[in-house]
Amino acid sequence: MNKVLWEPNHDYIKKTNLTNYMLFLQDNFSININNYDELWTWSVKENKLFWKSLWDYFGIIHSNTYSTILKNENDFPPNNLWFEGAKLNFAENLLRYNDDTISFIFESELIGPKSISYKELNNKVRSLAVNLKKIGIKKGDRVSGYLPNLIETAISMLATTALGAIWSSCGTELGSDAAADRLGQVEPKCLITVKSYSYKSIKFNHLPKVEKLRKQINSIENVILVPYLENYDNNSDSDYLNFEDLINEKFESFEFEQMNFSDPVYIMFSSGTTGKPKCMVQSIGGILLNHMKELSLNGNLQYGDSMIYLASPSWMMWNWMMTSLSLGVTILLYEGNPLYPDWKTIWNLLEKYKISFFGCSATYIHYLKNLEVSPIKEFNLEHLKQISQTGSVLSDEGYDFIFEEIKKDVYFNSISGGTDINGCFATGVPILPLHKNELQGRGLGMAVYSYDHNGNPVYDKNGELVCTKPSPSMPIYFWKDSDGSKYHDAYFKYYADTWRHGDYIKINSKTNGISFYGRSDSVLNPSGVRIGTSEIYNIVEELPEIKDSLVIGQQHDNDQRIILFVQLNDKFEFNEDLKLKIKNELKNKASPRHSPNLIYSISDIPYTFSGKKVESAITNLFNNIEITNLDAFRNPECISEFHNISKELLK
Repeated sequence: MNKVLWEPNHDYIKKTNLTNYMLFLQDNFSININNYDELWTWSVKENKLFWKSLWDYFGIIHSNTYSTILKNENDFPPNNLWFEGAKLNFAENLLRYNDDTISFIFESELIGPKSISYKELNNKVRSLAVNLKKIGIKKGDRVSGYLPNLIETAISMLATTALGAIWSSCGTELGSDAAADRLGQVEPKCLITVKSYSYKSIKFNHLPKVEKLRKQINSIENVILVPYLENYDNNSDSDYLNFEDLINEKFESFEFEQMNFSDPVYIMFSSGTTGKPKCMVQSIGGILLNHMKELSLNGNLQYGDSMIYLASPSWMMWNWMMTSLSLGVTILLYEGNPLYPDWKTIWNLLEKYKISFFGCSATYIHYLKNLEVSPIKEFNLEHLKQISQTGSVLSDEGYDFIFEEIKKDVYFNSISGGTDINGCFATGVPILPLHKNELQGRGLGMAVYSYDHNGNPVYDKNGELVCTKPSPSMPIYFWKDSDGSKYHDAYFKYYADTWRHGDYIKINSKTNGISFYGRSDSVLNPSGVRIGTSEIYNIVEELPEIKDSLVIGQQHDNDQRIILFVQLNDKFEFNEDLKLKIKNELKNKASPRHSPNLIYSISDIPYTFSGKKVESAITNLFNNIEITNLDAFRNPECISEFHNISKELLK
């Protein structure tokens, strides 16, 4: 059994939201549960009653109650229906507090600080919603953000969903082509963006990317500019609407649009591995219930707590963080590189604002560890109750670093799930001991198991993460997937009637903790940022020098490095100038994160007989896993070149 790193005492357990919820079940449903294992078992066995109990426990604000909890309960989306008949509004539930408590604090590399109360937030959201309605935004329309991590980004999302419209967003770190691949598919009626943004204190003009995006997406009728790094000027940029005008206009009244539980609230994007990113449509009630469950019961967030998660509006963790507003939490937003000008940047903020919940990636933790720094020695972290981590697998040394160099007595809430469900399949459990290299438990209501290749449940050895029952946060459908084929192929092609998520895991039969061993597909994940291989191919293969290419990720120094293989067209030479050209193209047209660490010239690219690039096998080879299925290759003779390169890198 793995070493116990942290264990809650009796008083801590007694005060958790999870304990309070179990008492609620006893008082209101006559259900007596004594521990988390019993609770999880009950939540998946009686999943309809479990989700109903959350509706009651969190006091979901609604104008009409439901007639049935789950219709077609033995089926997955898009063929089932949760809480039929219920009417509610997403933003109304997030804005249930309307007092002087601080809702957001904002700081960035160049400006700040500033803050806004829940009362002010409510007023600005309503004002923007009224004005969005005036320009034609209505129920079911799409509004997109191409924005940094600002308070205004949150206001935009809330105003959009207040009208029953659908929100999608990309951070400014994405190039215009990458943003168009995502936002262009959902055809937004309105785009909310900025003139400029900064990175490492350098100001970048964002308008050229905005204008390019505007030309690529014909559906955009209005562009709203947030004056972020510029002084507010009512007379400039007449071709755009000014955000400040729209959030400060007085209005007489506003009514939140009442929607069905399963109406869309978010469109989230996959990484784009095999083409354009998939557009995953997520429901109002499903996201609300699931987020509140995870933030309250597993995250133990309570009214008056404060939190920060290092996340961009491109990443689902940003959306997850936003729902903590429903709990009366103060959210600290930081826009910029968390390691600029040095590693102390975020820790200064944690100390300054007495943050109780800090969320980050494994890569961030590994970076600090490699610097050999010690936040516990330089900062007062008495207020820090919890550290959360996600995005990639944390090493054993990373676990040690948390408790040795950050805080010895802290609830470490490591979580894993995905954009698909906008939440967690595995999560922290504040009433359980934490064992090294394990997420403490399976998410409540998530029927998670580990399957071998034959579809049999396994314990204490690696298998595929699967979910055998539906949950309301699963995508209700994919955008423009009329026959449901893309949805089926994404999750149900491998195991019939069972959701396959694409992670390799191991479930400990004694602790029920879960260890993760990376993605079972070929999505790149450098520094905890998911990148679809097609995003690289679409740029590299436009170059006249390049005939074909293949990109993989290799685990290296507690992170993943990107290795690009290129097949050249005739009469072109592979040299340092070409390497630099490739890297610059990817930096400029996608982002710096897309730039490969290593580039090699190769004579041929391996393909399957069906015409697909063989990414997974080459990925395995460069991660010290031998290729055993050469018969599946159309051109297996080319593998020897890859093998020789891998042997050199793995020495």
